[in-house]
Amino acid sequence: MAAQRGEFRSRLGFILAAAGSAVGLGNIWGFPTQAASNGGGAFLFTYLVLAFALAYPALMAELLIGRHTHRNMSQALGALPQHAGLQRIGMLTGIGGLVTASLILSFYGIVAGWMMGFATSYPLAAIGLTQSADWLITFSTPRNLTLTGVFMALTMSVVMGGVEDGIERWSRRLMPILIATLVVLSLYVLTLDGAMKGLSIYLRPDFSKILSGDLLIDALGSAFFSLSLGVGTMLIYGSYLSDNEHVPSVGAQVALLDVGIAVLAGFLILPAMYVADARGVAIFNASGGLLSEDTLIFSVLPALFGTMDTIGMWLATAFFILMSIAALTSSISMLEVPVAYSIERHGLSRRRATLLAGTSIGAFSGLIALNFERLFGLVITISTRYGQPLLGIVVCLFAGWLWQRDALLAELKKNDSAAEQRWFWKIWPLYVKWACPVIISVILVRSIL
Repeated sequence: MAAQRGEFRSRLGFILAAAGSAVGLGNIWGFPTQAASNGGGAFLFTYLVLAFALAYPALMAELLIGRHTHRNMSQALGALPQHAGLQRIGMLTGIGGLVTASLILSFYGIVAGWMMGFATSYPLAAIGLTQSADWLITFSTPRNLTLTGVFMALTMSVVMGGVEDGIERWSRRLMPILIATLVVLSLYVLTLDGAMKGLSIYLRPDFSKILSGDLLIDALGSAFFSLSLGVGTMLIYGSYLSDNEHVPSVGAQVALLDVGIAVLAGFLILPAMYVADARGVAIFNASGGLLSEDTLIFSVLPALFGTMDTIGMWLATAFFILMSIAALTSSISMLEVPVAYSIERHGLSRRRATLLAGTSIGAFSGLIALNFERLFGLVITISTRYGQPLLGIVVCLFAGWLWQRDALLAELKKNDSAAEQRWFWKIWPLYVKWACPVIISVILVRSIL
């Protein structure tokens, strides 16, 4: 079944694809600004601890379920329990993941379109097409519809190519570009006046805030959601993973790469913020707090680039290309969730399934764009604040409580005959059974209150 469904050709291909799914806009703009608002180094330290104490076990739950079943999320969760009623709950949970992933992609496509618009505007302005450049960066419904359509078309073109020739091929191309661009931009920004202040705030811990409830909750949320958990993307990618791969090892490599990119982004965003401050660009609001994340990205940083003459144009273009690539690698995995379900549950060809899922989600994105004030924030809240944590809890419950231990151990022994003696087997089943559901529930309750 795995060969017919498609399978990653190599470990590197899987790691880059899975990391690409996890590395999104939140890693590059959300994590650094949260760090700046929550004690700098104290937040960074807490995030790193929780990323491997919480996010890694939850990631392993999705990857192992996917690799074990080689099915889409609905059929995978439905196959784990022995009781018919629980099987139906599992299948419905999988459909919930499909809906949540589609909702996230519907607003994500709009934001990603903005990134592409900004990336294109600077070269156009440089060659004198200022009217076109201004149109691309000015909020309007026609602009939002056009750019969202272009971005969704790009996403569909990759997914239509399948696992090996689409997802893996483009992940192997895009992720090295993303990492290289992030490194180069970070190194350059660190040479500018004001950068060291931002770097100091990022790395120097304010331990007076380390036991703050807000810091702990924000770090927990960042650790969990930065790995793209709770919507089935990692489960789907795990289902395309060869039985010959050692899942705990490749999962750790994915987590390390994702966390590493998030941490690296902090070396770009926070120093850039304080470079902007040194050049007279406001980064604080009237109450003394940092401006919102979207204001920092779409107003503060463009204003900073505008103070740098020609080099600013190149930096701005590279930065927004970076953001566009991060968005694309994530959107590919989100679209694959409904595509895989349509192929396996309804027998559609990959091309037809991709066109159906992509155009449906794109149409909903258009509806959001036409009713932006009413729907944009609402869809974000429903999908990320409520949908993701609830699904994450259920996945952990299925992995910890409903998956037979003998079947789980057999899955681990496929490529590690001594798996029963490893620390992973001694710790992970109990941890995902008890700790992960409780901690994720705390995040959910805190986000609601």
